[in-house]
Amino acid sequence: MAMLIPTPSQGFLPHKYENYYIFYGSQKKKISLLFMRLNYLIQQFAQLLTTLPDTLQQSTVRQPIAISLGAIAGSLSRYYFGIWLGKFLGTNFPYGTVAINLTGCLGMGCFVTLASEKFATISPELRLLIAVGFLGSYTTFSTYELDTVNLMSYDNLPMTILYWLGSATLGLFAVQLGVILGRLI
Repeated sequence: MAMLIPTPSQGFLPHKYENYYIFYGSQKKKISLLFMRLNYLIQQFAQLLTTLPDTLQQSTVRQPIAISLGAIAGSLSRYYFGIWLGKFLGTNFPYGTVAINLTGCLGMGCFVTLASEKFATISPELRLLIAVGFLGSYTTFSTYELDTVNLMSYDNLPMTILYWLGSATLGLFAVQLGVILGRLI
């Protein structure tokens, strides 16, 4: 069995500089307090893991986790899809935002229809993961409004109106098409 003995301090030393010695029989090893704190955190984490199955039974824990996981995937998909479209179509017009809004609207219409009409047994957590987490962070209507304001600053009113009305109108049609596809599946 190991015994911990603190070293005598020379005046005031911050905790991170205090040293401890571990004695195993006649062998003496010096370890830092940081290592001891890390060991304590590992023990606390191990104890937490034993209570995790009970904790995950609570919807107040599962649902925010589901939303968070979906949001990570949705925002990364939005980011990389936008970059990919920008490479091919250019960045003088927010093509990425339009495409993301349209595909997000299509996905939302399709998923909500499937979840409510075809697969009513989908768990609340999966619904939240996809609709609120993934699609909520993937679709970019806040960016849509910002891009509209940015286009207005270039004094190009026809392009601004085309973008503003085109995204909203095509988004409405995309949601309706998603509903139709959801009913066909």
